[in-house]
Parts: sequence; C-alpha cells; structure tokens
Amino acid sequence: MRAGLLQLNVSDDPRQNLPVTLDYLAEAAAQGAQMVFTPEVTNCVSLSRARQRTVLQDEADDPTLAALREAAATHGIWLSIGSLGLQTGDPDGRFANRSFVIDPSGEITARYDKIHMFDVQVTETETFRESEGYRPGSTAVCADTPFGRFGLSICYDVRFPQLYQALADNGAEILTVPAAFSPVTGAAHWHSLLRARAIETGCFVVAAAQTGEHDSADGKTRRTFGHSLVVGPWGDVILDAGDAPGVYLCDMYLQQVADARRRVPSMTHKRRFDGP
Repeated sequence: MRAGLLQLNVSDDPRQNLPVTLDYLAEAAAQGAQMVFTPEVTNCVSLSRARQRTVLQDEADDPTLAALREAAATHGIWLSIGSLGLQTGDPDGRFANRSFVIDPSGEITARYDKIHMFDVQVTETETFRESEGYRPGSTAVCADTPFGRFGLSICYDVRFPQLYQALADNGAEILTVPAAFSPVTGAAHWHSLLRARAIETGCFVVAAAQTGEHDSADGKTRRTFGHSLVVGPWGDVILDAGDAPGVYLCDMYLQQVADARRRVPSMTHKRRFDGP
C-alpha cells in the first residue's frame, strides 16, 4: 500500500481548514496514494468550548465529512479521517471525537469514538481537560480494507497498550494513531510510544499529526508536535514528517507483519496469571 499522510495545521474555523485539506488530499492521490490518512480533529483545533459549540456540526450535517467523502470517491481512494469534532445531541452537551474509514465510493465503512480522554496537567501553564468537552467512546473498532485490517485509535489512546493488544488479537495488522500531540509530551514520548505499540503487536503504526501553532478567533493559540510517523512492525521508523505541514508518502508491505510476528511471536505467548 502507498500511504499518504496529511500533516495539518488547522485553525478553529472548519470552513477555512477544509480547502487546504482537500488540496493536500488531491496532491496525495496524484502522487499515487491508495489510502490517505488525516490527523485528529481534522476540522477544528480549539481550546474554547464556546467556539466549538458554534462551529461544530452533527455528523449528518458536517461539511468536512461530506466533502472528504466526496473527495475519496472522486479520487477513487481509501481515506482514514483521523477524527472530527462533532456535535452529538448528548444531554450534557459534550462532543464526539470520531474517526472514520471511507471507501473509494465515499461510503463510511467504520466509525470509532476516542476512548481515553486527555485530562492532564502537562506543565504549570499547559492543562487539558478533554472529558469536559468530549464524551468518551466505549467500543474498540477494527476496519477491513484491501490493504489489511486496521485497528482504530486516537492520540491519547496510545498510552493504553491493552487497547492495541485487543485490536491485534482481533486481527489488526495496521494501527492508526491520528494525533494532536502536545509539544512537551511529544518531544518526550511520541516516538517511544508509537514504536512500542508496533513492537508489542507486530503491526504497522500510521500516525498522522497536527503541527505548529494553531490560529483561533479568541487569540488563545495552541501548539502541536507534528512528526507524523509510520512505524514498521519491527519497530523501525519508516517515515518521520518533521514539523512542516504537507503531504508525506510511504510505501508499506504487509508481508513485514507476518515476518515480524514469525521472528518474535509474542502475541501467541500470552499467559494468564494471578495477582498481584
């Protein structure tokens, strides 16, 4: 599979972001990408719940989702939308952080709502309470494509290896980890976590990321780490996109999954144990 990763620097205005994303997608398709991957919150990066309530839409009405589905059909490619922020109609007003897999006819073949919420204090000045704005999902999801079986996840999920073990046990060969990672935790943990998830499962890991300083209407900017990665099932970094927005291409060979699992068949060596 030739994968095209879109490394984005989106603002809190979905209408402003969409043309750039569509241009990048067309560029990836023109370069031979058979499946394109976008980052977490492809439509809107915002720290303001009030702003999100203003600009986010329900899934059925979301213009970013509709346009990306149409683009996948136009270019005849598979598309992994890392996630979109979406209204849900929940009584508490919280949104969904939802990933989609789109087939070459533009149909949605899988949805996944982020399970683990990023509720952390990274530094004295950088605090996140994702669960205040987003309701967590509760279901792990795999998606079948002609290129292999994908296990879906989003960003902070990467710190919970049991999710990836479950996805691999269900037949996943490629794990998606779209992200909008903090620069502080990204510099410390991004490469290590993604390589670990690949090594533990013998899967490819594809992680399209947001990057740079993100504009917002209220002037409260957010920064993300970038460094979209593709990691091979042996734990080797095949692609590191650095910190510039753009389109990044990578060829992946599924046989490497079988090879890695044959060399170190740890997935078949699991044992139940008591305690502690």
